Amino acid sequence: MSRDTAPRPLVTILDDEPEIRQMLSDTLQEAGFDTLSFGRARAFEAALATHTPDVCLVDLSLPDTDGLTLVHRLALEQGAIVIIISGRAQVQDRVTGLELGADDYIIKPFDPAEVVARIRARLRSAKPTPQAGTTARFNGWTAHFDRYVLQDAQGTEVTFSHAEGEVLRLFLDAPKRLISRAQMQESLGGVASESFDRAMDVRISRLRTKLGEDPKNPQLIKTIYGAGYIFLGDVNWD
Repeated sequence: MSRDTAPRPLVTILDDEPEIRQMLSDTLQEAGFDTLSFGRARAFEAALATHTPDVCLVDLSLPDTDGLTLVHRLALEQGAIVIIISGRAQVQDRVTGLELGADDYIIKPFDPAEVVARIRARLRSAKPTPQAGTTARFNGWTAHFDRYVLQDAQGTEVTFSHAEGEVLRLFLDAPKRLISRAQMQESLGGVASESFDRAMDVRISRLRTKLGEDPKNPQLIKTIYGAGYIFLGDVNWD
């Protein structure tokens, strides 16, 4: 007698250290994930033509490419969650990684159980609620969350990253309501810190640019200094 089972999320691991790849692969498979491991960015990028990962774990110190450049490209072109795993512990490295679109940053050495927990938290925050749609219309714009695309009234499209999409959905799910920094941190699974605040500022700034907002006088995403943000659009979900 057969029974239906939910598909196992696919996690890709890009790290040039074989021991780390094996450790992560074994831990993640035991935790209920499928994995693909790569030691070089070229092989990893080739695999993206035939595989659609749910989560990408990316080391920054790669022998054949700049890890930060790869993270930025993944954030723009893939719908996957991007988590950096790196030995670079400086605050500026973490801030830069998040600014370029990464969803999280884990510093080596790490406990594999922490990686599993971070992945599960990110997957929970990215999973639409049953009543949530994939297309939202507001003030002449259409947001396609299944394609990570914003479309204006003339049909011109601009892509947004998974990280930017998390923030946009948060606004569209609660229009004309104040969203505090603490609420953003709780909803998006981040850790309250200067780097998290900076990452939110960058994501919101990029969303404003893509929505054609005047940075000195935005009309859709308003900053309430000392309190948070309010999205002032009229939203309809399909």
